[in-house]
Amino acid sequence: MSGLFDRWRGGQLATHEPSLPQAVGLQLWLDEQARVLRLSGPLRTLLALPTQREARVHDYLEPHSWLVLEGEPGDWQGQPLDLDFRTVLGHALNTRGWLLRHAEGWLLQLFDIGDLLRAGVQGGQLQAQQLLATQLGQALRDCGEERLCEALGEQLRRLATHWRLEAVRLMLHEASGWRSLASSDDEWPWAEDARLHPWLVSLPGEGVVDARQLPELLALCGGLSLFLVPYLHGQAVQVWLLCAGGSTLPTAEEAQPLLQALAEPLLARHRQRQLLRQARHLDELQRQLGAGWWEWPLHGPLQLDPTLAANLGLPCQPSTEQWLERLHPADRENAQMALQQAREGQGLNLSLRLLEDDSLGAPRWLHWVGQLQGCQLRGFLLDISALKAQEQQAGAARARLENLIASSPAVIYIQRYAEGALHSEFFSASLMPLLGWPAESELARQPGLAVHPDDRPLWLARTRSLLRDGQVRCRYRLRDQRGGYHWVLDEARLLRNDLGQPVEVVGLWLDVSEATEAAERVRQSEERYRVLVEDSPAMICRYRPDLSLVFGNRPLADHLECQPEQLAGVNLGQWMSDSQREAFLQRLATLTPEHPLSSAEICLDLPGREHAWWVWADRGLFDDEGRLLEIQAVGRDNTEVRRSQRQLLQGAKMATLGELATGLVHEINQPLNVMRMAVANTLKRLENGAADVDYLNDKLHRIEAQVERAARLVEHMRVFGRRSEVERQPFAAWSAVQGAVALLDEGLRSKGVTLRIEVPQETVLVLGHQDQLEQVLINLVVNARDALLGQALGEAWIAVHQQVEEEQVCLRVEDNGGGIDPRLLERIFEPFFTTKPAGVGTGLGLSVSHGIVEAMGGRLVAENFGAGACFTVTLPVYSTS
Repeated sequence: MSGLFDRWRGGQLATHEPSLPQAVGLQLWLDEQARVLRLSGPLRTLLALPTQREARVHDYLEPHSWLVLEGEPGDWQGQPLDLDFRTVLGHALNTRGWLLRHAEGWLLQLFDIGDLLRAGVQGGQLQAQQLLATQLGQALRDCGEERLCEALGEQLRRLATHWRLEAVRLMLHEASGWRSLASSDDEWPWAEDARLHPWLVSLPGEGVVDARQLPELLALCGGLSLFLVPYLHGQAVQVWLLCAGGSTLPTAEEAQPLLQALAEPLLARHRQRQLLRQARHLDELQRQLGAGWWEWPLHGPLQLDPTLAANLGLPCQPSTEQWLERLHPADRENAQMALQQAREGQGLNLSLRLLEDDSLGAPRWLHWVGQLQGCQLRGFLLDISALKAQEQQAGAARARLENLIASSPAVIYIQRYAEGALHSEFFSASLMPLLGWPAESELARQPGLAVHPDDRPLWLARTRSLLRDGQVRCRYRLRDQRGGYHWVLDEARLLRNDLGQPVEVVGLWLDVSEATEAAERVRQSEERYRVLVEDSPAMICRYRPDLSLVFGNRPLADHLECQPEQLAGVNLGQWMSDSQREAFLQRLATLTPEHPLSSAEICLDLPGREHAWWVWADRGLFDDEGRLLEIQAVGRDNTEVRRSQRQLLQGAKMATLGELATGLVHEINQPLNVMRMAVANTLKRLENGAADVDYLNDKLHRIEAQVERAARLVEHMRVFGRRSEVERQPFAAWSAVQGAVALLDEGLRSKGVTLRIEVPQETVLVLGHQDQLEQVLINLVVNARDALLGQALGEAWIAVHQQVEEEQVCLRVEDNGGGIDPRLLERIFEPFFTTKPAGVGTGLGLSVSHGIVEAMGGRLVAENFGAGACFTVTLPVYSTS
């Protein structure tokens, strides 16, 4: 360029009108006032032309270039001129040239020097950028590990200032994902790191990424500017530089050197930390495993990893003798031979035992592995003591299992699955004693051929269930070598591979012939028992302690007017009264494992019947701890017998009333005579006019007393004559004595028999029917009266008194009639037995009385004493507690 200028300047000196190359640069012809007369040259098309006419050269220039053209054109001659012209493109045209005299005017010759200026600027920028990159990298290399993040933040702030950015952040890729190392601003104003991580993976790793070109990423950043600069290490992006808030986008050429200056020291330190961490992990793993490396040059000593050497109790460079002495004597020769073969090029792979103290128990095992590499052996040692212990345990377990299989009474088998079928592959040794099949026989290969014809559907169903459900449990019969059949219990499980495909079946056969036959016998016995129970005329059932039925046969269901299957859950207590149910439960509470049996007569109010009486026998079933679980019962309907007894009892009552009729008529007639006389005397007084009020009141009160006396006697006869209540009630024992005396007193006096009554001081309650006990006492008193009337005595008397002894009340009826023949004492309570003449007595009085007392839980006893006979009625005292 300077040579061209010199030629132009030399031409000016040689001639006034040189031959100018019109195709180079820009030429402006000026007059003496610097007005532009003409333009030429290729650069003229770029100039922005002024609007006024006769424009000066200043009108074509940028304002700052006016200072260069001060004065007239003649003042500009002889010096280089740097002028910036306005262009139609909007940027300045940088030129350099000289002013030359041309004819009567001036020629301003200019050349484009924009490239030279930009090259200079770029050179300066490149030098500054290289200096900045050197400073950034050096700052990170010189700082310590503890100050790395702080130093990185400082350099990022320098970088943000250099690029005129609001904030800069550095993201490093690790195994766990992207991690933010540092930022130029403590508060990163744009998207969160976690939300940016998916974008960092998906963005291209070439050039600068402008978030404004990615709408979704721009929305993630809140619509603000974000530039991302990648740094590749190999084929993957290892570092992203996030630039936020910049108005201009740095080019890849500008960004990559600076990012490289930051990333390389960081990555070097990161790799160094990873290597150190891996080394620590490896050392820790070797320490835990008891493993380590070793090297053995062909012409040098053995070298051990320090950790391994310390674990083995050897120096880091032990001699061959020291190494062999550390081994168990049984393994030293093998170690020497293996080492010699390894020195000849063969691989070393050997398990060795260390020489340990006996107190340590099991020996330590090492796995010695190595190979020849160049001039030395290299390998590792691994402690396999745990594996050896497990192998020994597994071997012992396998031996025990094989022994158990060989001695087991069950046949253990394995069937292999192939092409949709099961093929027998293994049978334990117990197959021969059980079925007599040799392991190589056709029946062992195809067990289905030995299945009983009736059980072949079971065999086919067993295979289908096994392949479908993975396990099966069934019974069928197999033919043995002699032609007989054995019931076997087959339990099998299907094993599958990782893909869920069937591999093999493991199962066992257990001979259950005896158990199956016994179960069949039990079933037949149960069937016979069921038929016996169902066809039995007795009522048979099982129920729980709360009286809820578990089972009942048809006779019981017929009595309860339902079907047998409806009995389960029905409570027997619903047909009992409260007192009957309470007595029933109390009786069950007395059952024990030593005395599980009990019986009673129960009264039920059944549907459609007034009352039913059942004779009920129970047997309790207990668990191991003696708790009552269930009761088995057998019942018999005793209603007709009970009705006959009640009719007999009622007949005896009526007979007693008939026998007492004469005395009762006299008893009733006496108050009537008193009333008749009182009425006659009153009428006579009234006729005479001598009746006063006091006299009439006295007579009326006397009549009223006699009416009440007759009414009480009639009411007592009516109550005594009606049927007894079904339910027993508590009542005073002496009230029965008073009732009997009321009926018999007058009759006894008329026959000359004195009734001696000793009224007790206390009232004692018993449980039963008062009218029945009253009937017993009437029978005893009447029998005593008849015995007295048949003998000639002085004073005839009958004594009745009460005595309480040990929770029992005794009612004694004594007479002085001479007693009972000792030979008859044992028979007097028999039915129809009597000592009276024919047609006089029925022989049922004492028999019925004996039954009444027993039904009340007591006893009736007859005995002789000095003057005559004594009948004692003993009853349990009723307690309300």
